[in-house]
Amino acid sequence: MGLTVKSTGRGIGRGEAHMLRPRPEDKIIALAGNPNVGKSTIFNSLTGMKQHTGNWPGKTVSNARGYCRGEKRGYVLVDLPGTYSLMADSPEEELARDFICFGGADAVLVVCDATCLDRNMNLLLQTLETGRPVLLCLNLMDEAEAKGIHIDLEKLRERLKLPVVATVARDKKSREKLLKALDRAFDAPAERGETGLSYPEPVEQAMEHLLPLAGEIEGVSPRFICLRLLLGEMEDRVGLELRNAAEEQRRLLSQEGIDRDRLQDMLVSTLVKTGEEICRGAVENGEKGYSQRDRTIDRLLTSKIFGYPMMIALLALIFYLTIKGANYPSQWLSAGLFYIYDRLLKLFAWLGAPTWLTGLIVEGAYKTLAWVVSVMLPPMAIFFPLFTLLEDSGYLPRIAYNLDRPFCRCSSCGRQALTMAMGFGCNAAGVVGCRIINSPRERLLAIITNSLVPCNGRFPTIIALISMFLISGRENALLSALALTGLILLAVVLTLMSTKLLGMTLLKGESSAFVLELPPYRRPELGKVIVRSVFDRTLFVLGRAAAVAAPAGAALWLLANIRLGEANLLTALAAGLEPLGSLLGMDGVILLAFILGFPANEIVLPIAVMIYSTGGSLTELGELTALAPMLRAQGWTAVTALCVILFSLCHWPCSTTLLTIKKETGSLKWTALSALLPTAIGLLLCAGVAALGRLAGLL
Repeated sequence: MGLTVKSTGRGIGRGEAHMLRPRPEDKIIALAGNPNVGKSTIFNSLTGMKQHTGNWPGKTVSNARGYCRGEKRGYVLVDLPGTYSLMADSPEEELARDFICFGGADAVLVVCDATCLDRNMNLLLQTLETGRPVLLCLNLMDEAEAKGIHIDLEKLRERLKLPVVATVARDKKSREKLLKALDRAFDAPAERGETGLSYPEPVEQAMEHLLPLAGEIEGVSPRFICLRLLLGEMEDRVGLELRNAAEEQRRLLSQEGIDRDRLQDMLVSTLVKTGEEICRGAVENGEKGYSQRDRTIDRLLTSKIFGYPMMIALLALIFYLTIKGANYPSQWLSAGLFYIYDRLLKLFAWLGAPTWLTGLIVEGAYKTLAWVVSVMLPPMAIFFPLFTLLEDSGYLPRIAYNLDRPFCRCSSCGRQALTMAMGFGCNAAGVVGCRIINSPRERLLAIITNSLVPCNGRFPTIIALISMFLISGRENALLSALALTGLILLAVVLTLMSTKLLGMTLLKGESSAFVLELPPYRRPELGKVIVRSVFDRTLFVLGRAAAVAAPAGAALWLLANIRLGEANLLTALAAGLEPLGSLLGMDGVILLAFILGFPANEIVLPIAVMIYSTGGSLTELGELTALAPMLRAQGWTAVTALCVILFSLCHWPCSTTLLTIKKETGSLKWTALSALLPTAIGLLLCAGVAALGRLAGLL
């Protein structure tokens, strides 16, 4: 069941809203709120697993919608993107505004953080201005109580003239309270609420000229429409006469020195003052406030002295746990999958299948798929939950805060740090995560440079080569983790440098300011962390990798078994790449392995081993521990291994990531640049290291 949109791609109309309702009597509820107020937790609590996720039509912003039932009727909940305002300065704000206004919602449930209600009033008041029925949900009441904050719910109801519900999202009783409040709201005449907003005189005068020409549009308040028109928004929703009148009023305001930015400041200032007046006397802040524990932790995690070292130490710890923890599960999984492989060989022999069919399906497609799953699944199953724990605990926004300054110096913003961190799990996921960046220019910067951080598919090759050639004692997970952390820091530096270069050339511009609210530290819910990390991330990424790995395996088997004289096609292609490979401190086999590993980075090293051994299929995972003598026999040295590691770190993204970049940017030009930039850096790094190695007599 999908969202149907008007030709503008900005939302659904009331005439099409019935497509969201399983039953005609069901009501559509828009769920709105600032980031980090627990809105999605409330959504999950109400809908359980009855959810559907996707993208807004024509936009690169995710949505979720689900269904729940009260005692009297059912409700379709649409979880709007977290936003601080409806003034449409970002895709999230535009979509939230358009769905509230024109998405066919019967009411809007605005979720506010009870610990800082005054900061949440901006969105609530703007939502009330639309004229839609509104319910106010004061969430995180347990944290407000812990901080000594008392909220008089009756005063709020009296001043706002709308239903107010106090909740703790994780509490089942709150779910029942919300459903009963929704039932009551639709049993009684809908309360539209009151704002008491009065803007500065020039704004009110401009609206006086527009209001006689404006009327309700699909139930949206004329006053709200006039305000949007003065800001240059929603012009496609009104007729020519009103558009011309709005343009004239904007010109008159401009003559008074009130441009769009100044007008927006005036509106926001009024909203803030009104919100403070509403909260005055209804909200009493206790002496506890922001807890001393949180302040102490923040002083450490965001300090100039300790912030960066603690980030690096935490990164090293995550890699250590991932490397150490993935070893045995990977071996067990490999043993199980290759046990099935042996049974498949016997089955095909028993069926009398021709050799080419057995090779294509079992030796090629299945064996490659088994490689990808056994190598990729265990590290992801550890890395993603650890990453999600950082996210849910409130630490990731502190990382963005710490890295905001260096990214701003590179003409970007701290949000790129979050998308970069997501790229460690999967570059495709990191590219999709760039949707959180409001500025189109900065979003492009983050997308193009995201592949400079190694994804989970590149870790196995890097870790194996570190253990075999660079660290004495292959089982020393701590030293391997430290070496890997050093490579990650190199990747971060390269990301910053590339961002700066692009910001000075193809994507010139100033860094945009962004609101970053540091949420309180919270204890993560382990059950939800596991579900989100395993189902939403691990299996999603693994499925995409497996979808390309099996066909790639079949193609590899064909190349390895097509003969050109005494050599197979793989060997012939590798010989053609030998001069370039030698220049880069590698050889033709390694370069060919990178090229053929385009569908999935996990199969690069096994392809190289397959070509070296002149075999017709990939080498089993269990044999990796004995690879060092074989690779040394092929002329590998520590310099060769370092060049391979650097090229693994910096080369073209995999096919899944490039397809994702094309989908997100809609441009072949930016997709090509996203592939060429890391490749050029990798070529330069490898050529430099190889030259130094030759001078030192190590290559």
